[in-house]
Parts: sequence; C-alpha cells; structure tokens
Amino acid sequence: MPWLEWLDRQQDVQETSTVPYRLLEPVAKLGYGDPESENLLIEGDSLAALKALLPYYGGSVKCIFIDPPYNTKSAFEHYDDNLEHAKWLSMMYPRLIYLRDLLRHDGSLWVTLDDREAHYFKVVADEVLGRKNFVANAIWEKSDSPKMDSTLFSSRHDHLFVYARDIDRLKLHRVQDPNALAHYKQVDDQGRRYYTKPLRAMGSGEDTREARPSMFFKLTAPDGTEVWPMKPDGSEGRWRWGPKKVEQEKDRIDWVKGRNGWTANYRIYADTSQGRPPETIFPHGLVGSNRTAKAEVKAIFGEETTFTTPKPEGLIRHILELATDPGDLVLDSFLGSGTTAAVAHKMGRRWIGIELGEHAQTLCCPRLKAVVDGEQGGISKSVKWTGGGGFHFYRLGPTVFDVDNQIRQDIPYAHLAAHVWFIETGEPRRSREKDETPLLGIHEGTAYYLLYNGILGDKRVDGGNVLTLRLLSEIPAHEGPKVVYGEATRLSEERLASLGVVFKQIPYELKAT
Repeated sequence: MPWLEWLDRQQDVQETSTVPYRLLEPVAKLGYGDPESENLLIEGDSLAALKALLPYYGGSVKCIFIDPPYNTKSAFEHYDDNLEHAKWLSMMYPRLIYLRDLLRHDGSLWVTLDDREAHYFKVVADEVLGRKNFVANAIWEKSDSPKMDSTLFSSRHDHLFVYARDIDRLKLHRVQDPNALAHYKQVDDQGRRYYTKPLRAMGSGEDTREARPSMFFKLTAPDGTEVWPMKPDGSEGRWRWGPKKVEQEKDRIDWVKGRNGWTANYRIYADTSQGRPPETIFPHGLVGSNRTAKAEVKAIFGEETTFTTPKPEGLIRHILELATDPGDLVLDSFLGSGTTAAVAHKMGRRWIGIELGEHAQTLCCPRLKAVVDGEQGGISKSVKWTGGGGFHFYRLGPTVFDVDNQIRQDIPYAHLAAHVWFIETGEPRRSREKDETPLLGIHEGTAYYLLYNGILGDKRVDGGNVLTLRLLSEIPAHEGPKVVYGEATRLSEERLASLGVVFKQIPYELKAT
C-alpha cells in the first residue's frame, strides 16, 4: 500500500513507541457532581494523555470524535494552528496510533478537517487504521450562507472522515424518520423510545377466555393485588401473552392504577433496525452550522468568549446516534470548548475529554458543570436533559519511569500494576478494587503477579518484593504458567522452569515505553 512521506516521518514512526507512560493525577477540587461517575476531563498534551490512558482503556472506546487544528495559518488564541504540513502530520501520526489502540474492535473514529490537510490525512489514516477500514468521507455543511468577500469559492463544507477499527464488526444505527417515531412518546432509562398498549386482548373476536383458555390467568400488581383479564362488561377475557411469555417479558409490563383498579400494559419499542441508512451529506438544517455552534457557546459563556471554532451540539448528537448506544464510552482528545463531552453526557454516554492548556479549566470545566446542573442549551430539550451525573478532573503527572529508566519511588502499586498488565496482555486493567494480593489476573491461561511496594505487607529490601519458595506458596495459586515481576528471586532458572514460572526483574525487564 502506498504511504505518505514527509520531513521527519521516520523519526515520527520510531518515536511513537518511545513516548513515556505518565501518571494521571486527580484534582479533586475541579471535579464535579457524582463522585462515582466514570467521566474524565484531562488537562494536558493529548499525546501523553492518550498513552497514559492505554493501560486502563485500551480497546474500550466505542466512538472517538476529534476536531484537530485545521492548519489554517490563522492565529487562534487557544491553538498554535500555524503549522507546516510536515509538522501537522508529525502531530497527527502518533496520536492516530494511540487512538486506534484505544478503540473497541466494533468502534469507530470520526475526524473533521477542511481541504488544507484532509487529503493528506486520508493517506496517513489509511496506513494507520488500514485502507479497508475506511468507511466514508461525509460532508458537513458548516455554513448556511455564502461569504460575500470570498475571491474565488466560498467554502461551505468541512470533511468528516469515518474509520472503523474493524470494518467487519462495525455497525451503525440507521436514521429514524421523526414522523415515524412520533408515536413512540415515552423513553426508558436506556434511552429507547416506546409506547404502551393494554396487555388484555381487545376487539379481535378471539379476546375471550373461551377462545384461549390458557391465556386466562392472574397477574400480580405492584401492591400485591390479583388482576385478571376481565372485560369492561364484566365477562372473562384473556391476556395477549401466555404465562411463559409474561415471565420472559416482565420488564416490558407497565402497571397503571386508575379508579377501577390496576391495568397491565406492555411496551412496544421503536425498531432501530428500521429507518434509512445515514447519508454522507450532513446538512446544516439537520446538525447545525458554525453559526449555530457559536450561538451555543455564547449562550453559555457570554459575548466575551473568544473561542471561535466550536462544533454544534447537533453534529455531535448525530454522530453519537449513529455510532453509539447509551452507556458506551466516547473520547475526544481535542476537546476544545467541551462540546463532545457535553453532548455525550446529555445522551447518557460515558466520556473522556482531553484538552491542552488552561481552558480545560476556563472553558470545558464550567461548561460541563453547567451540563451536570441541567443547562438547557443545545440539544438539552430535544433529549429531555434535566441534569445529573458528574466528572473527575485530572492533570498529567510525572512519568512512571525516571530518566534512568528506573521506576519512580512514589509510583502507587495500582499504576504499576496497570502498566504491567497492559504490556503483557494488551488489555486494559480498570478494576477499582484495592489490590490485596500480587495476582493481577489470568489471561489466556497465564497468571500474572507483581511483587512491588510491599503488596504482601513486607517492605524490607529482602522481603515481600523478592520471590522465594515460601512466598510462592503464599500467593494465590494457579495450575498453569505464571509470570512474576519482582525485584529479585532466590530460585534458580531450573527451579523456576520446574514450577512453571517466568520471572521478570524490576526494573530491568519492565518496559518503560
């Protein structure tokens, strides 16, 4: 496959793997709302932050949306957007590598760009994500009127590149006709639209107990009342479902209490497999324009805001409706004014937002606090957003390893454990449980252990960080192969082999990058 050459390309390719792992340090006073929330707002360079996320979120993100600097040779207050082509590609290439590695196998990447770098990006993205995983180049109608001072063409669109992590596993939702969905006026706690009908059979001529005796049985209302399928005239009717289906579909039954007692209804959900496939033109009437986006930001921050390049909430909503379901994880590593996180939050998705510089605090943080408090701008009314949830704020901390490739003495056990697990298995380690034993987990039949920082309660130099026969008998057993990280071992190579143990010495055999 052809690839794109640029100044420093080989250096960029090689240095991608040498970016050091850094810690993410919480800033409790800048977090907001529900302390159990999984949403993360991170202040710092996106490259280092993406690398720091890998041990915890590798292969976990369902949808990534990024709106990187367009290289417009304009002087933005919040970005150095005056980059030469080679420097712009040097910035994007390693970030694409880490974004790819964070995606789920059924996930997708969405990138907005204009004509200056779009076609260069396409070639680089084909190399990193695989040409077969290119899905579409959609066109977003960013302007709703021509610029009369344009000398040649008045640009009315931006590109929206869509890539799959694995095209064979990607599924996008179809676009629903609003008129067809008008009947589905209720929404459950997972965001699915539905309406209800009485569970008692009605008006078919076959709605009597005599016609279907097995459909005449009692149900129990929420207060314990026995309810039978009686018709309004007092005669015996029947249910639409038999006892087996009632048990299987009990979550679809809604109870309503009226003056004549309880009525059992059942939910009919909108079929999301219906509708039309998404099209590659995103008109401003559907998703909003630059004018829409600027008005949304000014409504939040006032006329004094100088952030001039936001995306409209409707555009992000359309993307998330196509690419995600409630509860999925969404990532934006060029968060800007916070639009992606705000929309994901309102739509019931989990999110991670990364933004460089102080306006992670001055723009993103206040906007997302307003979302938690129930602000009614953007898509809020259309998705019935009233507030809730929360987020944690993080800054990039020191590297896991110092300049001499030694583990920093103050690195918590959980951070090093996540690092070891990821470099050994390629899988994230997101357990919030406190580690009480050296067993990190079992992956494909192999158990992984980390003896570090007195995990066994013995912090002597020759204590719990050194593998001995006694210690091996005390840690959680595993019948299959074992990989043990520690400061030293008192067992010979032959003895380790006979016990099915591969010992790796910290820090010499622990990869720093």
